[in-house]
Amino acid sequence: MTKKIDRRLFTILLIVFTQMLGGAIVLPVLPLYAQRDFHLSPPIITLLVSSYFIALFFAGPVLGRASDTRGRLPILIISQIGTVISFVMMALAVNPGLLFAARILDGITGGNIIVAQAYITDISPRERRTEVLGFVFAAFGLGFIFGPAIGGVVSSLWGEHAAFWVAASASLITLLITIFALDESVSPAQCLENRTASRTSISPLAVLGNAPLLLTLIVAFITQFGLGILQSTFSLYGDAVIFAGYAEAARNIGIGLVLTVVGLTQFITQTFLLRPLLRKYKEGWLVVVGSISRVLGSLLFALAVSPWIAAPAAIFFPFGIGMMMPSLQSLATHTVPDQMRGGVLGVYQSAISLSVIFGTALGGVLFALTPSLPYWVGTATAVLAMLAAIALRRQSEAGVFERAAAAMESKPEALTGAD
Repeated sequence: MTKKIDRRLFTILLIVFTQMLGGAIVLPVLPLYAQRDFHLSPPIITLLVSSYFIALFFAGPVLGRASDTRGRLPILIISQIGTVISFVMMALAVNPGLLFAARILDGITGGNIIVAQAYITDISPRERRTEVLGFVFAAFGLGFIFGPAIGGVVSSLWGEHAAFWVAASASLITLLITIFALDESVSPAQCLENRTASRTSISPLAVLGNAPLLLTLIVAFITQFGLGILQSTFSLYGDAVIFAGYAEAARNIGIGLVLTVVGLTQFITQTFLLRPLLRKYKEGWLVVVGSISRVLGSLLFALAVSPWIAAPAAIFFPFGIGMMMPSLQSLATHTVPDQMRGGVLGVYQSAISLSVIFGTALGGVLFALTPSLPYWVGTATAVLAMLAAIALRRQSEAGVFERAAAAMESKPEALTGAD
């Protein structure tokens, strides 16, 4: 059994890595592509970035719930087909409308990461959930090590369109791995039980009635708000400030390399640091430590007027993310019964998507005022996340999470609004 679980874990991590590689290839290219080829303004560019998260915000809970009731595998396959099509649409786009349509399609079918995380929780013991979710984020980081650098080099050599074709190819590989190498982790009997059990549906009332889950979502929301600002404006910020005065090709490569440092730091954090830290400290403490590191990273980004200042920022910021996000996701799954894992991860992803929507949309407006302003706002929100993280740690150590899950199990109709 252990061997089978290890094989499935390796396969799902390979899928996550390849999927993130495709997305990371596009990350430094898309804003500059929209600016240079379609002459879009910074606010519109950041709206383009956030359109994916707007679509995912509405689709996330549906996809998470569908993976509980219909199985992880079919939802993964459908999601990845949508991603491949979206990259092809971006490569062939002849107007901004097609760019927006491609991003929205990818968001609507964007359940691949949600379902991959639910799959991980299916095959992992409860006590190892944070550690194994850390492997997922390590795969994210590994994708970001190579993706931005590949995107920067490919776009410099062959133009922005080539980067989208490379990303589409990576996503197609992910789809083939899923179809031919991955087993279903939810049995037909479990799917049937989840379809007939109304308590597996998580309503807004259930979230509001589950205090530790609500606080976890608030911390994740504030944290991802700053990440949304970074994702939507960093290429523009690097082009206008950090690498100002460099040739266009050098700016493309430089932006990709900084993002590569972000990915490398996240990979090291979650591959080599998270597991030994979990042996000594609980998830609540890691969220606090990560939030402090994020404050420092955000501050350095706000002060970055050269690559030499951006480099340490690109270390502290992802180190904080690496500590916080697996811990927060694991804590979220601890607030509900096990049969609701996919559903709660869908709600979690929707909270993240909503925060990124606000972060990306506001980032463009702030950037248009002053290029560094988005990062000062990101620093302020990082401080708020740190304060909320301290409260979260206290709740996690007081056993509030386990009591919330038991309450949902014993009185689902009171918390989920079930009939």
